[in-house]
Amino acid sequence: MEYRQLGASGFRIPVLSFGTATFGGGNEFFKAWGSTQVGEARHLIDICLEAGVNFFDTANGYSHGMAEKILGKALEGRRQEVLISTKATFPTGDGPNDYGSSRLHLTKACEDSLRRLGTDYIDVYHMHGFDSHTPVEETLRTLDNLVQSGKVRYIACSNFSGWHLMKSLSVSERYGWARYVGHQAYYSLANREFEWELMPLGLDQGVGTLVWSPLSAGLLSGKIRRGQPIPTESRLAQGGGQGPKVPDELLYNIIDALDEVAAETEKTVAQVALNWLLQRPTVVNLVVGARNEEQLRQNLAAVGWNLTPEQVAKLDAASATEPIYPYWHQRNFPMLQKNPL
Repeated sequence: MEYRQLGASGFRIPVLSFGTATFGGGNEFFKAWGSTQVGEARHLIDICLEAGVNFFDTANGYSHGMAEKILGKALEGRRQEVLISTKATFPTGDGPNDYGSSRLHLTKACEDSLRRLGTDYIDVYHMHGFDSHTPVEETLRTLDNLVQSGKVRYIACSNFSGWHLMKSLSVSERYGWARYVGHQAYYSLANREFEWELMPLGLDQGVGTLVWSPLSAGLLSGKIRRGQPIPTESRLAQGGGQGPKVPDELLYNIIDALDEVAAETEKTVAQVALNWLLQRPTVVNLVVGARNEEQLRQNLAAVGWNLTPEQVAKLDAASATEPIYPYWHQRNFPMLQKNPL
């Protein structure tokens, strides 16, 4: 398994991590993702560890904390072998302080996650979203305190805008506090908006990208075909999709190109889509999920080989879209860009 540096830190993580949003099935939304319980979770974790994937991603909002509990139980006796990331910010209750990135909520959220996970430290602690109601200074001071106390090793963010992340990095630099070294972001062949601003920011500021939904909620799984209905057993058909709708013609053009490259490489469509991501700037890790052993083993086989430059170019062309302003205008002047993409 290949390991990469997480942003401007000394921390190395595998290029794949196992996402646990399929653990628990605590409500209708997460049931569409999966309802893995402790026994099956242990089995899937065994397969991951055999393949060198020792990084497990969860969140306190997945199935009302059930995903964290199941992961903690499944990892009993193996904590020193693994890396764990979890997240806070999204609601965990109905109270006025049961969400956000305030000192009060984050302190409690971290303690609750530690208890559910059965550990005394978290390797990567993400802010699951940006809280515009809490001063950035309050959030980052709280996170720095958690790092200094040993409860958190590294901090990262998720789903931030460019200015959210840049302001946060500036505040950390000003006060000498822990800084975000990773950004968990929505990115795939079918959703390339991440490249417009967040990728150049990551290159410039040393922020590594951990990709969530790298198969665009199953659109790039190989199950979707031009002129065919969505399979009833898929996550999409069961209401578990996320992200904006991808225009049909764009999606099918991407799938056609994936089919061609899959035939050339003797890999699956999903493996090709994942491998493409691992060759993109700033990408350090892909969070892959699986509802069963077959899906997991297929995803794990996306590493250990590389697409050719010609195959990458074919996929780039099929998935290209016109960026919104000001990015289309900026691309007219690549010689002025520090990190042209």
